[in-house]
Amino acid sequence: MAPKKRPVRLNITPTAGEGGLSTSTTIAAASDANLEALQKKLEELDLDEQQKKRLENFLTQKAKVGELKDDDFHRICELGVGNGGVVNKVCHKPSGLVMARKLIHLEIKPAIRNQIIRELQLLHECNSPYIVSFYGSFYSDGEISICMEHMDGGSLDQVLKEARRIPEEILGKVSIAVLRGLAYLREKHQIMHRDVKPSNILVNSRGEIKLCDFGVSGQLIDSMANSFVGTRSYMSPERLQGTHYSVQSDVWSMGLSLVELSIGRYPIPPPDAKELEAIFGRPIMDGTEGEMHSSTSPRPRPPGGRPASGQNTHTPTASFPPPKLPHGVFTSDFQDFNHTFIKRSEVEEMDFAGWLCKTMGLNQPSTPTRTAD
Repeated sequence: MAPKKRPVRLNITPTAGEGGLSTSTTIAAASDANLEALQKKLEELDLDEQQKKRLENFLTQKAKVGELKDDDFHRICELGVGNGGVVNKVCHKPSGLVMARKLIHLEIKPAIRNQIIRELQLLHECNSPYIVSFYGSFYSDGEISICMEHMDGGSLDQVLKEARRIPEEILGKVSIAVLRGLAYLREKHQIMHRDVKPSNILVNSRGEIKLCDFGVSGQLIDSMANSFVGTRSYMSPERLQGTHYSVQSDVWSMGLSLVELSIGRYPIPPPDAKELEAIFGRPIMDGTEGEMHSSTSPRPRPPGGRPASGQNTHTPTASFPPPKLPHGVFTSDFQDFNHTFIKRSEVEEMDFAGWLCKTMGLNQPSTPTRTAD
């Protein structure tokens, strides 16, 4: 039997003009000290009013969920299948909430299983506008279930299938959200993501962009590594070679993902001149036939335009050069992935939610939303 999920020590901050917390939204098990600690954490996140309200609404819903059990879920449809398992859209019958439930089948010993469940509890503390929210996890019938908020726009690899290529200005907003999500994980929880890729960047009709499936459970990562074999790698060269790696490895994975989303296909091996012409509808003259040409850096740069400290020049595989963007199609700022591109994207007015809903055939919420700058 899986251990009981620890109580969710989260609560709602007062609404404007109120001097205290409403008892109807208070989690019974939470102490005054826990409430004050949560309010302090929310303030530290520097949220705008819209982000704060959305997080508070989620925490209100989460307070009603209680302990998760297999019998309490009704499967609505399948959302996706990957090496890590299957993700279903489900209804949690006791609360009426719609969730995304990831099922991971692992042939592991009970002690390892229980350790994974314990490690996943850290997800209760991950509350950020750039991280997919977590309801809880449990074990049942040979499968570990991870229950998360449902993002109705799906993942960026699914969006790419509909859009064929994702515009640079859209990827500017994606870049900001991913970088802020990575910064949150590192600064607030001292963890790396370790698996940045399009399928782990989720979006919704409200214009939110969030990371999921980050490496909070080392035991789960090790167990899955022994059970599944990936067909594509977004790992940095140092990770592939088994040498020391740092948060810059996440930046490499992010850069590789951005190249893929920009040109419409996984960029290794790189497209030749003929394929580039087919992709962009015109000849791409970059002076190096068969190679996507971009910045002089052999890997994506972090904001600020400086190469990552300790970078190496090894390629993702022995056969192909590092992926780069073609000249004449994108701005030089985006090609270099520099600070100017990030700052420009922060101030650029762009209706991400509208673009996504049009692309994916979603109904946009009645209240217009704009991606937070």
